[in-house]
Amino acid sequence: MTPHSRAGHLAMLAFSALVAGSFSLGALAANEIAPAALNVVRFVIAGAVIAGIALATTGIPAASLRAPWRYGVLGVLFAFYLVMMFEGLKTAPAVGTSAVFTLTPLMAAGFGWILVGQKPTGRILGALAIGAVGALWVIFRADLAALLAFDIGRGEGIFFWGCLAHAIYTPMVRRLNRGENPVVFTLWTIVAGGLVLALWGWRDIVATGWGGLPAIVWVTILYTAIFATAATFVLLQFAALRLPSSKVMAYTYLTPAWVTLWQFALTGALAPPMVLIGVLLTCLALWLLLRD
Repeated sequence: MTPHSRAGHLAMLAFSALVAGSFSLGALAANEIAPAALNVVRFVIAGAVIAGIALATTGIPAASLRAPWRYGVLGVLFAFYLVMMFEGLKTAPAVGTSAVFTLTPLMAAGFGWILVGQKPTGRILGALAIGAVGALWVIFRADLAALLAFDIGRGEGIFFWGCLAHAIYTPMVRRLNRGENPVVFTLWTIVAGGLVLALWGWRDIVATGWGGLPAIVWVTILYTAIFATAATFVLLQFAALRLPSSKVMAYTYLTPAWVTLWQFALTGALAPPMVLIGVLLTCLALWLLLRD
């Protein structure tokens, strides 16, 4: 493994742990505030953090604004993913929703092949299939009858469409980046996503009683803005420029495992043992995907 690719792997390991926290905290806050309102504030805070980092390090060159439509495309994809995530968390458990998220590597591999010519090998496809089986086992709550009847929960079904957008987002970063620094590229993507959300969800923003929100909402907003948006945007784009799309998204297979740890830390509850079998299968898929 080269130092170049090793840095990408370490970035995605951190990414998976940080993303998992947003599922666990999001499940506690999802029914307290409209998803669009929460995510607009999240984007504003994240944009301010990223802008500060950019100004303190590389600066924000005017050349980064060439072809600004690129940021609009990426901003729409990521904003849609986030709104669908919080809509799904209103009714779906955090572990189940995170399992839906692990279906994105299989979809990302397909889009990576179509958009940037990254053809997956047979071993990678096999590993993705194992991960998908593990994800489905968790999504259907280790209930074989529910799986055969495809009795998927409403929240998981909503979030699936967000994950589809996320799977397109990853190879699109590689396709649309024209040599911009990851921090600057992230900044303009966040700005574009925030503008799209503000225009789409302005009624929810105005209707929200900001002064009366529970503390868990503000904890979730700050965590998701700083750690699950600003940090993970940079980590994802940093890794996407160093690793194939399928390997970048492979780290999402760790998310259910991280979520079970987050859930235990926040509530003291663990997923049922039979559901944990699916979590272990997703970890096996990650191990297979990362082998050279």
